[in-house]
Amino acid sequence: MAKIVCVLYDDPAGGYPASYARDDIPIIASYPGGQTAPSPKAVDFTPGTLLGSVSGELGLRRFLEEQGHTLVVIADKEAALDRELPDADVVISQPFWPAYLTAERIAKAPKLKLAITAGIGSDHVDLDAAIGAGMTVAEVTYSNSISVAEHVVMMILGLVRNYLPSYQVVVDGGWNIADCVARSYDLEGMKVGTVAAGRIGTAVLRRLAPFDVKLHYTDRHRLPESVERELGLTFHPSAADMVPHCDVVTINAPLHPETEGLFGDELLSTMKRGTYLINTARAKIADRDAIVRALESGQLAGYAGDVWYPQPAPADHPWRTMPHHGMTPHISGSSLSAQTRYAAGTREILESWLSGTPIRDEYLIVDGGRLAGAGAHAYSTTV
Repeated sequence: MAKIVCVLYDDPAGGYPASYARDDIPIIASYPGGQTAPSPKAVDFTPGTLLGSVSGELGLRRFLEEQGHTLVVIADKEAALDRELPDADVVISQPFWPAYLTAERIAKAPKLKLAITAGIGSDHVDLDAAIGAGMTVAEVTYSNSISVAEHVVMMILGLVRNYLPSYQVVVDGGWNIADCVARSYDLEGMKVGTVAAGRIGTAVLRRLAPFDVKLHYTDRHRLPESVERELGLTFHPSAADMVPHCDVVTINAPLHPETEGLFGDELLSTMKRGTYLINTARAKIADRDAIVRALESGQLAGYAGDVWYPQPAPADHPWRTMPHHGMTPHISGSSLSAQTRYAAGTREILESWLSGTPIRDEYLIVDGGRLAGAGAHAYSTTV
């Protein structure tokens, strides 16, 4: 029998009421491009409820315990994780509350055979160490890609239209229209570029096209000419080539050695003064202190995102107090709609692994001692 350790974010004291804002959610059967949504044999949860927290347990307890397996659910990513790892067969965590499976931790977990990301983005797992240990690493590919794309569009509009400070004027009882509009512009006509045009980046481009913006992108895999023509895209061979042309830049790339620290002082200095930068990818793609300097100097007009390092961010993290920001906790891919899909996908992966049948290729990051499936596309070469 297997021991499954599930690292999830905690619930507040007292938990949540049984009532949610909505009684149901649309059920998504397939994604753009034809990949089907997660399809486990069954689920033991109500779609549209809180599943990614300690109380929700990703809807896994009944399924696992009825087969004699042990499910341990924790929120402590340090002491509790280290205590449970030595005899764990499977570790499940989320990008929003990542269990950092370092090479040192993997070395101390001789039974560990499977790491699952409930969501997308497995850079919290040392993939080289996982390969060396013969582990399988899987994530629920595409489960929350559109969720993140929607969050990006929201943040772009929030910054460009100066929404958050204007909202605060209302909360504070004021009516200072001049202050509200002094930093408010139309998105229409602006040049918007994405660093990477994979599932999320392309979804962002598609959602922005109706705003009559001029769309730019860079990616190691150029999109089909038909897509470029349909969306009116301008391709650039690198981020350095693209960003000087843009009024808004959104980062939608995976974190690997070639993207870490990409948006530092040097690249930021080449951008137009007053550019807006959105980062829902990974915090370490941007240099923390360079972002603060760019906002303070006016080189950046605004920075928004929901990715931090480490996560959760400490109370004194400078991104909490820097000017003209629109930061949120890491929530872009964890809407209740997305939780329904990534919880179902996590169960689908476990069903396959526990029965000894192949895990969907789309879900695989590491398998058989090498990068595989989605991992071979996302983590093997540069943006």
